[in-house]
Amino acid sequence: MRLSGENILIERRFRGPEGSANGGYAAGLLASRLDGPAEVTLRLPPPLERRLTIEARGERVVLLDGEAIVAEAIPADVELEVPASVSWEEAVEASRHCLAFEADAFRGCFSCGQLRTEREGLRIFPGRATPADPVAAPWIAREVSIPVVWAAIDCSGAYALSAQGRGETLLGRMAARVERLPEEGERCVVVGWPIGEEGRRLYAGTALQSAEGELLALARQTWIVPREGT
Repeated sequence: MRLSGENILIERRFRGPEGSANGGYAAGLLASRLDGPAEVTLRLPPPLERRLTIEARGERVVLLDGEAIVAEAIPADVELEVPASVSWEEAVEASRHCLAFEADAFRGCFSCGQLRTEREGLRIFPGRATPADPVAAPWIAREVSIPVVWAAIDCSGAYALSAQGRGETLLGRMAARVERLPEEGERCVVVGWPIGEEGRRLYAGTALQSAEGELLALARQTWIVPREGT
């Protein structure tokens, strides 16, 4: 575990929903302070452009906004059955069928925002060619780091749930392991698939693969359906 008590600031360019950080990116920032796979629970929307503190509390690492806990990370085992590898060409075709979220709040997302240029965001647009497929998208890796890889495998879970007819969801928890950081400029494939539900909690798996099918990163996610009127 890295030294705690450090201050960080999440720049606005790493936003997810308008006004808060991309959940995967913020979770990855915290997870990078642990050695190995981690599970991060988001307690509050991670604020942007504000000094936050990372602090170790036993085996946990917490992200603080003043006294408020924004997120907490713990070591975790991450094991999931991954669907069959999706080729680069299949991912390109799947992405052509992407149905972007209509809400303006998500159109500037660092990971999947349609309004982002290649220099401003990852531009990962998951879709699926047939109803039996997982959602998938191509990604040319850049600005490679653990937080960026967590961001890359964030939104595909929401898209997998949306493909099942689910509406807006918010990331509540994400557990991930990174087998290998991709090389800068490496061709990668992002995939996402639903794995169950329990009330307002919806579960999804996501993965990052090389163009040759090597597993680079794997995540299980909990998405929360907002209560009506919130």
